[in-house]
Parts: sequence; C-alpha cells; structure tokens
Amino acid sequence: MTKILSGYTSFPYLQVDYKMGVKELLAKSKEDIDKCCKGEYFMQLKYVDTKEEIIAINRKSKHIEPHLHNALEIVCVTSGTLELGVGQELYHMEKGDIGFVFPNVIHHYQVLTPGVNTVTYLIASPFTIAKFADIMQSMAPEYPIITAKKVESEVYRVINAILETEQSDITVAQAYLQIVFARCIGKLNLVEKSHVGSKDLIYQTVSYISANFKKKLSLEEMAKDLGVSKYALSRLFSKIFHRNFNQYLNDARLNYACHRLENTSDSITNICLDSGFESQRTFNRVFKERYKISPSDYRSTCVKDMQS
Repeated sequence: MTKILSGYTSFPYLQVDYKMGVKELLAKSKEDIDKCCKGEYFMQLKYVDTKEEIIAINRKSKHIEPHLHNALEIVCVTSGTLELGVGQELYHMEKGDIGFVFPNVIHHYQVLTPGVNTVTYLIASPFTIAKFADIMQSMAPEYPIITAKKVESEVYRVINAILETEQSDITVAQAYLQIVFARCIGKLNLVEKSHVGSKDLIYQTVSYISANFKKKLSLEEMAKDLGVSKYALSRLFSKIFHRNFNQYLNDARLNYACHRLENTSDSITNICLDSGFESQRTFNRVFKERYKISPSDYRSTCVKDMQS
C-alpha cells in the first residue's frame, strides 16, 4: 500500500491510500488519467533533505514572473489552459499539452482563462536523468510544447505514477522521469541554448539575478558584468520591475526561501544562508517586512493549511 499526502498549499490536504501497486498503476486506463485531469487527485511529492532533487506537484495554475533555475521543468496541463513564456515568446497550452523547460532557460507562466486551471509540475536536477544531462545543459527546445494529440498515453500514466510514488522511493521516481523524457525528447526540435530566449537587457537582468542571487551582489558589480552603467541598470529596475536593485534581489532570495520552507524540512538557518542572506537576523527582518510573519510562523502556517 502506498500512502501519499495529497494536496498543495492552495488546497486542503487529504490522506489517500492506494491499494494498487506500480504495475497496476501503469496499466491505468485513459479514464483514470481523466480522473487526475478532473481534479480528483491533487498530490504533492517532495523529497526531503535531497536538495530538492525531484519535486512533483499537481496544483492550481498561477502567474509566475520570469525566472530561471538549474533544473529541468516539465509542465502538463491537467485542466483549463496555461501560457508558457520562454524568452519573449508566449506559448498557449491546453489540457494534455506538455511543456519542457531546460535548465537555465528564462521562463514564466500566465493564466488568461477563467475557471479551473490546474497543472502538474515535475522539477528535477538534470543529473537525475544522467543520460540526457549534457544535452539539457547545452541545448533547449526550439518550440517547448508537445500537444496532447502527440503525447503517448503511457506518458500520462508515468506522470501519475511519479505523483503517487512514495517519498522514500526516489530511485523509482528517477526511473519514471527518464521514461517521460525518453518518450518525449524525440518530439522536440533541440537547438543551441543561446538561440532560445532574448538578448535584451531585461532578460539579461532576470538571468543574472536568477543565477547569482545566492551570492553577495551589488548594483555596481552587476552593471559591470552586464556592460552597462549602474544608472541605466537602476532606471531599468525602477521602470520595468517597479522596485530598486536591493528590493528585486531580496524578492528573488525570499521567493527561493519560501519555496524551501514549503517544500523541505531544512533548517531555517540553512535556508537563510542558501538563499543569499548574510545573517538570520537580516533574513528574519526582510521576511517579516514582506510577509508580515516570521519564517518559522510561515512554515507552521503552511503545515496547518496542508493538514486542514
């Protein structure tokens, strides 16, 4: 029997017992897949104390601003629609469509359709799929979406299997992830990563902060690395992002810290330092200024929401 904590921070958590094993799960019919798409399964699988090697979440779609990370991100629309932005391009996704974002590619999400919109996210270190790690580091899909009519039914079953895998069975989840990737990569036209996205200063800025927010940064140092004046960069933060450099940098750090608080059991001290803050005192102050609550209370509130 597999016991899974079902839900996400946006949903009440339910405990679900599945009596079928992996073999029976992989034999599920299209109707079973539609069960997931209709929202009967809202699951979150997270691997604690593994540096977030694999995270699988089925949740409500939401707007997510441009960002990047050194991880493979697979997104499958389970109901409604979703817009996946890569660089300055926006790709429309409907139920059953699967999108692939390779490591260190700037991307964002928008929800433009009213009603119920849900997606499954699979986020994993590229080294989880060792066979394809080198490809993912140097290449990226020219068109990142595989439409539902081109997706093999086995892929949906395996995605559900990942969601239903026990947290201790990371090797099993890795094997499933390799199946998903192997079944889909042939349907993607891969090009050199430098050809994907945008070269303008806005996206250079997002890319730079996303790649370096864990380090000690200054506006002057960033401007020098990007080859622009600090005044031009300061104006960009004010005009485009409606905040100054320090505010934007702290937002990136806080977003990462919240993700760790919600999805891991790592200590707050480790999260603070890994997020780029020099001290826990600074972290606590900045966190409370933004969220009106301490990091420990934030985590406790998330746990209560999950259990309610």
